[in-house]
Amino acid sequence: MNIKIKKGGYLICGNFRVRCAIGKTGINRDKHEGDGSTPKGKFSLGKLYYRKDRIKKVLTTFKKKIITKNMGWSDSVNSKLYNKEISLNLKEKGEKLFRKDHKYDLLLIINYNKNPIIKDKGSAIFIHLSKNHKPTKGCIAVYKKDFIKLLKLINIKSKIIIN
Repeated sequence: MNIKIKKGGYLICGNFRVRCAIGKTGINRDKHEGDGSTPKGKFSLGKLYYRKDRIKKVLTTFKKKIITKNMGWSDSVNSKLYNKEISLNLKEKGEKLFRKDHKYDLLLIINYNKNPIIKDKGSAIFIHLSKNHKPTKGCIAVYKKDFIKLLKLINIKSKIIIN
């Protein structure tokens, strides 16, 4: 089953319809790094990342990866690892995945700008958690209970359609 994201801030998957947050500048076909927009288009989904210390059991058919303290995602357009998972250190800086605010307790990779990766077209586009549906930097964000239900409806063949 596919996921549809509507401009008004709704995620729809079959009969399941919930509010979601999108990028603070809306949905944009011509996305660039740091513009605050959610990319428009149809994309496949990647791995599910989660905080083992906060999420005890994850029921899904997606490949899973535990988020560790030094794990990040490169948003540096000058890095060879741009738009890829990285180990944060003095040389590599990026979006920290191990966060205090619970946003990334669960996150599902949206395969945007992946094959090929084009510098400055945007990075770290995820479905992640939200407590208040405040606009994101470009991701899709939903309540935890809705994310868990969504995981039961989708699989690795599912696509996300953002328009």
